[in-house]
Amino acid sequence: MTPIVYLAGPEVFLPAGLELIERKRELARVHGFEPTQLPAEMLPVEAEDAYDRGVQISMLNERRMDMATVCIANLTPFRGISADVGTVYELGYMAAQRKAVFGYTNDPRPYRDRAADHYAASGPVEPDGEGVLRAPDGQKVEDHRMADNLMLDGGISLRGGRFVRAAVPAAWDDLTAFEAC
Repeated sequence: MTPIVYLAGPEVFLPAGLELIERKRELARVHGFEPTQLPAEMLPVEAEDAYDRGVQISMLNERRMDMATVCIANLTPFRGISADVGTVYELGYMAAQRKAVFGYTNDPRPYRDRAADHYAASGPVEPDGEGVLRAPDGQKVEDHRMADNLMLDGGISLRGGRFVRAAVPAAWDDLTAFEAC
């Protein structure tokens, strides 16, 4: 039986998102997977207002995840220093169902380095007197040498999956790390 893969990621928001999603779907087929249908955000949805449309899209995406046996999530930082929150939800939804989960990022830097870049204008991210890495505002910064929050790296690893980091910074449309998953 062909494994069904749910392709999670923020590509739906990109200008050439549909084209990129179709490339990923084709690569999944080349590697022996059957991708679920297109993300609900790209399908016609009948709803009277924006809120109802959002709820309907959420429901349709959860149905697609229920049908899948594996998830590959694009965890490249999106609109900030961490992965897209919707993608993280989808990865967690699949992991909670004890399905195989994999992730990739086109940003090879560890989370702590991205946090340091984020805070650079207001001051350094550095250890406090007890050796705890802190941002200029006093918040603790995770320093596990992981690609993102420890729950993402750890959750994928605990389920036997892989979190693949690009070898060098890569553009959104570079699918090398995706294909490694």
